[in-house]
Amino acid sequence: MAEAKIRSRNLTLHYGNKMALDNVTLDIHAKQVTALIGPSGCGKSTFLRTLNRMNDLIPFVKISGEVLVDNYNIYEDKVDVVNLRKKIGMVFQKSNPFAKSVFENIAYGPKINGIKDKKKLTEIVEFSLQRAAIWDEVKDRLNDSALGLSGGQQQRLCIARTIAINPEIILMDEPASALDPISTSKIEELIFQLKTDYTIVIVTHNMQQAARVSDNTAFFYMGELVEFGRTKSIFTVPSKKQTEDYITGRFG
Repeated sequence: MAEAKIRSRNLTLHYGNKMALDNVTLDIHAKQVTALIGPSGCGKSTFLRTLNRMNDLIPFVKISGEVLVDNYNIYEDKVDVVNLRKKIGMVFQKSNPFAKSVFENIAYGPKINGIKDKKKLTEIVEFSLQRAAIWDEVKDRLNDSALGLSGGQQQRLCIARTIAINPEIILMDEPASALDPISTSKIEELIFQLKTDYTIVIVTHNMQQAARVSDNTAFFYMGELVEFGRTKSIFTVPSKKQTEDYITGRFG
């Protein structure tokens, strides 16, 4: 297996008095796709958000344990969370382009990070849109509002916007759940291509999608990590009965 890019160690999270994650220890491998699966409310999106400290924004959250990225604990007090989120980009379930042009959507991140040179910005925009497999569809519409794109195009635009800040890790929270089958297959194809350069963690409720796009799968249930392994093994010979019951549709 590839080396671990992210390691969670005894990660426990409470929302007030409610435990959402219970002692999760998991290695996420570099330049591979790791899928997080499990029924609604099982902790998979909560776990995803611990990886770039998005849960910090929620009141009454208590977190213990460690999340190590490149062997550095991201929950240490001195961590610059803004810099952390440059390294670990996030794509949400609902595409959320800014009410700006296609060009400005992609250039926004590099600009606030201090890049002002128009030529450099143009290069970043083109590279990011190409990497997100949407350049050919929008290259003649760079000055048009991003809100005029289709849902699938908007989601790929949001992936391009994430790529523009040059992350090492991309987190995706059900990135295709609101999309039609054709747009979904484009997103899945894109995920497959992106793992050559990025470590990707994806939450999905779609078993077939997890089986198609991921190298490794983690099954969560009631805040616990029940089972983790190579996706093929998890889906064909799971070691835990709970995993088998979920995958075969007996619950969840």
